[in-house]
Amino acid sequence: MRFTLLIGFVFALNALLSQGKLELLPGSEKIYFDKATQTHRLVGTVSFIYQGNTMYCDSAHYREKDKIVRAYGKVHITKDDVNLYCDSLVYSGSTKVARLWGHVNVRDSEYKLTSDSLEYNAKTGRAIYRNYGKIENSTNKEVITSKLGYFYPSTGTCFFSGKVRYKKQRLTMTTDTLQFIYEKQTTYFHGPTTIKNDSIEIQCEKGQYRVDIQEGLLRKNVLIKQKDRTIYCDTAFYKETNQLFTGNGHVRIYENNQHLILLGDYFHTQNNVSQSTLAGHALIVETRQKDSLFIHADTIRMQKDSLDERNIYGSKGVKIYTKSAQAICDSAHYSSKIGRIDLFQNPILWAQNGELKGDSIRVFLADSVIETAQILGNASSIMKVDTGTYFNQLSGKRIDAWFNESVLSKAKVIGQAWTIFYPIDEQKIDTLLTRKRKGLNRLFASELIVYLDSGEVTRITFFDKPDGVFFPMEQIDDKERFIRNFSWNPLLRPRNPYAMVHETLD
Repeated sequence: MRFTLLIGFVFALNALLSQGKLELLPGSEKIYFDKATQTHRLVGTVSFIYQGNTMYCDSAHYREKDKIVRAYGKVHITKDDVNLYCDSLVYSGSTKVARLWGHVNVRDSEYKLTSDSLEYNAKTGRAIYRNYGKIENSTNKEVITSKLGYFYPSTGTCFFSGKVRYKKQRLTMTTDTLQFIYEKQTTYFHGPTTIKNDSIEIQCEKGQYRVDIQEGLLRKNVLIKQKDRTIYCDTAFYKETNQLFTGNGHVRIYENNQHLILLGDYFHTQNNVSQSTLAGHALIVETRQKDSLFIHADTIRMQKDSLDERNIYGSKGVKIYTKSAQAICDSAHYSSKIGRIDLFQNPILWAQNGELKGDSIRVFLADSVIETAQILGNASSIMKVDTGTYFNQLSGKRIDAWFNESVLSKAKVIGQAWTIFYPIDEQKIDTLLTRKRKGLNRLFASELIVYLDSGEVTRITFFDKPDGVFFPMEQIDDKERFIRNFSWNPLLRPRNPYAMVHETLD
């Protein structure tokens, strides 16, 4: 603080007395010189001027041999607009160290420092208080308190430790150790630190913060609390203007009013931009009453439209999980308001024992439970039956699918419709029900509507004249067993959403 630049004038008394350039003011009472101890004593009401510095006290001693100055009783030193008060002080001209005790108070037109004691080293230009001190700025309400304080006036740098508390208008900061470069209005802190204003609370263990524009670089165990958001990460950059935030390393974000949890290695957002970015094993969890929706990707963007509705875009390595359905693709778009997920680039959708594929897939959810799906371009649906040796299959240019409790119950196949299924013959003998595959049934048509129950075809409605063939089980032609481009991919299916969470946290 700039008043510390002026503390040094107090301790020029050594030169003042040794050179004899002392101007006593009216009212000063007595001056004695003790030859035996080589001590000058100013007794009574003491006041004098030296090089523009005025000092008042009840008594002052100067020991010429040791170059030690002592002042006692209501010590007051003033120069220009700076005033220093204390009960007593001692200054050693040989070591250039001064110590002040009792109700120490240093003030100018802007700042005030108070403590019970203060030490000043004229060689190093360092002032120290060791038993709690307080610094106040009368113009901007800036206040710093701590147990220990170091001041380096020549560099404008201060160090504080022990229950440090900084306050400036709406901003408060508490920490163990604080370095403050006043000209840059920048604080550097070490140890557990809490920063608060009206809109945010920040906790971390290391970092720096500009108090004038409220902008900081935060490190180690960062926690940021806002009205509707809580953020955890390893390091972060925060700027109060526009609430700009960038987090790195083990990012966890809880969007309480949006029922969202975000995990990743990197996150960036700011209030005046509608888009946020989550990257590096990014995972979003949308919590619902019936089920939760997990969206995993290399990079996820969240964007609000003109109606303030949330849209989520995932790219590269997209994995989607709910209890009712799972999916993978390389690009996805999720609209939370209407519960729609669009899957692009080699999408696969799984629901119970069914696997659906196409050039793109559009899925409609109600509270994260799948209700319908549209498979567009090279559409197929495959359902494993029995031990996995046989598959009920649908194929066409487009498939519209309906689900009942997450199980495919109806499918409309449009354009080059193709179905392969294995009908069941059920027989009941007494109380024993037996089921046996009749064979393979294959149909071609321009359009088919297939009704299913637990993956089994129960009824088919077709348009135009279909091309069909039936093979008994022992006479199945291997060329007829599979639709074109048949593939079955159980190993790609996301099985556990928490595995994606653990992967992200690791």
